[in-house]
Amino acid sequence: MSTTVNEIIIEGLTRAGKPFRPSDWVDRMCSTYASFGADRKLRYSPYLKPRVVNGVRCLAVDLKLKDVNPEGYAQLMYFAEDNQLNVLDAEGNSIPVPK
Repeated sequence: MSTTVNEIIIEGLTRAGKPFRPSDWVDRMCSTYASFGADRKLRYSPYLKPRVVNGVRCLAVDLKLKDVNPEGYAQLMYFAEDNQLNVLDAEGNSIPVPK
């Protein structure tokens, strides 16, 4: 797994092992935190990155988001918990949803 200590992964699998739907949820999350640049192109937040880990679509969350946008971070963690999504640490181990 290619994550850093400063990020967690929200996996596109539920705790029951089923793929999370809709399948474009990662893109939707990244778009929610995106902004338009001077060139009028959409730019993803540097704190959220789409990833594929072991063939599963995932969302890498830089833990700096917790300091920069505590409300946004809390919303992501609520989303993960509410949808029973696996949250992984840098080594790929399942962890409780961080608060």
